[in-house]
Amino acid sequence: MVRVRQFATPEEVVEQAARLVIAAVRARPNLVLGLATGETMRPLHAALVRDVRENGTSWRGVTAFNLDDYVGVPAAHPASFRRFMQETLFDHIDISPDRCHMPNGMAADLEREAAAYEARIEAAGGIDLQLLGLGRNGHIAFNEPGSDFASRTRPVTLASTTREAAGGSFAGGEQVPMRGLTMGIASILDARRILLIACGRGKARAVADALAAPARPERPASALQGHPDTTFLIDRDAAAELSAPG
Repeated sequence: MVRVRQFATPEEVVEQAARLVIAAVRARPNLVLGLATGETMRPLHAALVRDVRENGTSWRGVTAFNLDDYVGVPAAHPASFRRFMQETLFDHIDISPDRCHMPNGMAADLEREAAAYEARIEAAGGIDLQLLGLGRNGHIAFNEPGSDFASRTRPVTLASTTREAAGGSFAGGEQVPMRGLTMGIASILDARRILLIACGRGKARAVADALAAPARPERPASALQGHPDTTFLIDRDAAAELSAPG
């Protein structure tokens, strides 16, 4: 079941998302948290860091699993998701480095790395709360349109729209990678609770498609309709193409 909570501004969306994450961390010190990257998450991470500094919330027992990363981009690269996570969140909180897990897109054997990542999630007891952004084409993580709802962590080919959206992260004419390593849709749906954040008019079509029945692989986020505890936090602009009630 998907619940939709609409707010007037992106700032209000971020504030509510931060409250929910902070409450989960405080309620369960050994929380297993699924994390995401991208510009949608940058202000959320800033709010979480601010809470740690102002209120002393501890992340010492939290275990984090990120959704995805590029294939062939080293951790030190400015566009790597590992670097994004370090700079926006991990370096500013007291989470243990050995509890911060990312799919390794530099692995020599990507299929083996994917299977090992699934095994690490299982060994941690599964994900308690998974954060998601939403791509303009409806992708969640790097699960592009057409992704099997039964998919698990795997290497994937990135859609041209996804690569175009990421172009600003690769300076000097450097090409955006063709592939990513991502949790699958079934991997995401295994999370006990899911929180999707979407803001801006550019996400309105994707939000509407995600909530439209029936769920279809051409609309990857629509798979969330079958999850028992998913909440969409969206702003007014992202809700622009939703049908009015009644």
